[in-house]
Amino acid sequence: MSYRQLAEDIIKHIGTEKNVHSLVHCATRLRFTLNDRSKADKAAIEKLNGVVTVMESGGQFQVVIGNTVPEVYREIGEFTNLLEDSAASSAKSGEESTSLFGKFVDIVSGIFTPLLGVMAGAGILKGLLGICINAKWLSPEDTSYQILFAASDSLFYFLPLLLAFTSARKFKANPFVAVTIAGALIYPTIQELSKGGGDVTFFGIPVVLMSYTSTVIPIILAVFVMGYIERFFNKVIHESVKNFITPLILLVTVVPLTLIVFGPFGVYAGNGIAAVLLKVFSFSPTLAGALIAMAWQILVIFGIHWGLVPVILNNIAVHGKDHIKPATAPAVFSQAGASIGVMLKTKNKKLKSLAGSTAVSAVFGITEPAVYGVTLRLKKPFIAAVISAGVGGAIIGYSQSIAIASGLPSLLTLPIFYGQGFTGFIIGISVSFVLSIILTYLIGFKDPVDEDETPAASAPVIENEHGVKAAHVKSPLKGEVIKLEEVQDKAFSSGALGKGAAIIPSEGKLFAPVSGVVTTVFPTGHAYGLTSESGAEVLIHIGLDTVQLGGKHFTPKVVQGQTITEGELLAEFDIEAIQAAGLSVTTPVIITNSGEFSDIIETEEKQITPGQSFLHLV
Repeated sequence: MSYRQLAEDIIKHIGTEKNVHSLVHCATRLRFTLNDRSKADKAAIEKLNGVVTVMESGGQFQVVIGNTVPEVYREIGEFTNLLEDSAASSAKSGEESTSLFGKFVDIVSGIFTPLLGVMAGAGILKGLLGICINAKWLSPEDTSYQILFAASDSLFYFLPLLLAFTSARKFKANPFVAVTIAGALIYPTIQELSKGGGDVTFFGIPVVLMSYTSTVIPIILAVFVMGYIERFFNKVIHESVKNFITPLILLVTVVPLTLIVFGPFGVYAGNGIAAVLLKVFSFSPTLAGALIAMAWQILVIFGIHWGLVPVILNNIAVHGKDHIKPATAPAVFSQAGASIGVMLKTKNKKLKSLAGSTAVSAVFGITEPAVYGVTLRLKKPFIAAVISAGVGGAIIGYSQSIAIASGLPSLLTLPIFYGQGFTGFIIGISVSFVLSIILTYLIGFKDPVDEDETPAASAPVIENEHGVKAAHVKSPLKGEVIKLEEVQDKAFSSGALGKGAAIIPSEGKLFAPVSGVVTTVFPTGHAYGLTSESGAEVLIHIGLDTVQLGGKHFTPKVVQGQTITEGELLAEFDIEAIQAAGLSVTTPVIITNSGEFSDIIETEEKQITPGQSFLHLV
């Protein structure tokens, strides 16, 4: 089955994209809210290869597809603007996001956002441990220090594993396969091979190994490519075996591809940049200092700064000093300054707190939380930091400052820069820090709206299929309770429309079982769809086959779109007249989005009155 063709046919027969007010999906079905139901050709959709059936309930036009509904849903996003995260809508989301830099920032910030809290916490802990070491309160040999250092360094060491998971969510790939691929990159055997120095090949293809712990770009590229390979094979492999054949193919292709292509990319790019910068240093130390400071954080983001590290270490080992490392320090302090500028400028409480904590970790040398959580995410603060770093780097380069030992540039490691040009070094990092605060504050940025200040009325009752809450549905009628499977109508008794129970009413008054919104009032007045405040979709169908009465004997008391409260009168109906027409008044009460609850528990009462607990939604 072609998911793309099925998606196109569904949208065509539903009345085109213009007829769709909203679209979500659950485990087995596409849930459309239509602008005009009459434009949708239900019969034509039911005949499509891949469609199980079409149901209409709770104000939704539901196309039941089965386990492959996510693939069809994604295909709809490829050629329509119906999904917020669709390719088509992303292409029209604004000038900023269509730029290459904008797209890159959106992807990176989306991948790192779930990690910001723990990343900031780990960064601060690393800084505090550094203080303890410098103050001689702890030593690296202390087991207490080693335990706390493991807690602080774990996130950064195993960063590829975490990024694999968030990248998979961003690129719509299998997160468990992605994490397995990341695990292969930092597997002990691969780590040892990268340190061994011997030749490594993969079926004759040379492999240039590097250490992948703490890296960012290789795993993001790997998962990005993996997403395309996965989608391709999921289309061509039969459903019965694709759940294990596709992961097998991904493991044997993406892992070698990453080791052969993405790793060497970092090595060769880094070595090339190092050679260029060394030539610039010999020509103009001031210019070289500015370039290194401006480029350093960008090189770190792409993981290609490692090309400079051997040069720095070699200079210190051979000459006892190095001029490159001091120029990297302004990049660290300018990111800290930009975070403080954001903290001072923003009105968003969560962003203010995040910016403050990431600034603390940045001055201790851990810039990832500040970069990925604040400055790069907001774009302009990152640019302000790069410019400020360039000014500080120029001062350091002009002063010909040196580093006499290796270590992460931070407040804690200032002694390793003591010697030639130390005064210029202090001035350079101070200028980059202060200037970054000022530029960020003056240039500004698009301040995200604080969630706490967002009017509650603007939020929909159901954000998605996971937005519902546990709830009680009260009885809408007075009468006798029977099991749903006892209802003499397969559509209801089979549970195809959802779980619930039924009532044989003894009084012709229908009351609202929940507070919420009337999403559907059938023209004949015999059925009502409600969406509760908790997100439950309730369908009440008065009688069986009562649509045949054409509205006779039914008197609706509400209209579609009306807000209702629990216990409010929805309709009146004539029980005797309905029965005289030869029809049953048995009334199913169905939760049409039953799949979004772990269980639906029916009342044990045999006789019930309006307002009594009828269904418990877990």
